[in-house]
Amino acid sequence: MQTRCGYIAIIGRPNAGKSTLFNRLVGQKVSSVSYKPQTTRHRILGVRTDQDAQFVYVDTPGIHLGGKKLLNRVLNKNALNALHDVHLIYMLIDRGGWTREEEHILRQLREVECPVILVINKIDKLAKREELFELLTLSSEKYDYAEIVPVSALKRDNIQSLVEVSKQYLPESAFYYSDEYLTDRSSNFICAELIREAAFVYLDKELPYATHVEIEKYDVSTDPIHIAAVIWVEKESQKSILIGKQGDMLKKIGTRARKAMQRQLDIKAHLEIWVKLNKDWQDNPQVVGKYEQ
Repeated sequence: MQTRCGYIAIIGRPNAGKSTLFNRLVGQKVSSVSYKPQTTRHRILGVRTDQDAQFVYVDTPGIHLGGKKLLNRVLNKNALNALHDVHLIYMLIDRGGWTREEEHILRQLREVECPVILVINKIDKLAKREELFELLTLSSEKYDYAEIVPVSALKRDNIQSLVEVSKQYLPESAFYYSDEYLTDRSSNFICAELIREAAFVYLDKELPYATHVEIEKYDVSTDPIHIAAVIWVEKESQKSILIGKQGDMLKKIGTRARKAMQRQLDIKAHLEIWVKLNKDWQDNPQVVGKYEQ
């Protein structure tokens, strides 16, 4: 049987639903999801293997043009770099339409040679079908897309259609990965992301964006597995809020993260979290460099 296999980059602005779409396509949660924008900080690879095709998806940080810190510049660079050396690109917009971030992405797409599928997400939120028609018309005038596919990643609407449409744009090839392979990211990485995701759930305003999580221990020789993590913040006041009165906030974050780890990694875990100060880490090349990996 002839098979197809290729890399597909997913790019869009923050909160357009890239990570939700990525997880739906892979069939399992790999990338962190939050209702708050710019949750994803790393390029994350996820693999979907069907009988006759293997799709290697690359989730990217959201393109955000307003940030001034080194971290924001690195995340934008990482996202745009993912457009090269892939076989297909999904440009993701949502029902809200076009912003300057989308226009910026569009300019970058004119420099690539592979086909681009425009994916219009969150169609379940449209009040009238006419809104979708207007968005389809406007979008088709901006770029010569290979396809335009409306979806609802949250509701799983039209996801299978996107998969089938994409297949024809992948080269004929043997699979790159085994059938069981899911992601290039380690258990340590996934645990760090789940802690940061829990912080996004419970913390308000800008505080979650000021956090950086590192796993210091992942000891599989114990039962349950012993995981020790540090959440770095930029200010002493942030540290106090993150810990909370008598440690209640940190306990909530830890409990949610631990349960997510046990569910996602199919393990029993004992999780310890400390909060430490690292002033201006978002402008520290040594720390931000870790997001270029």
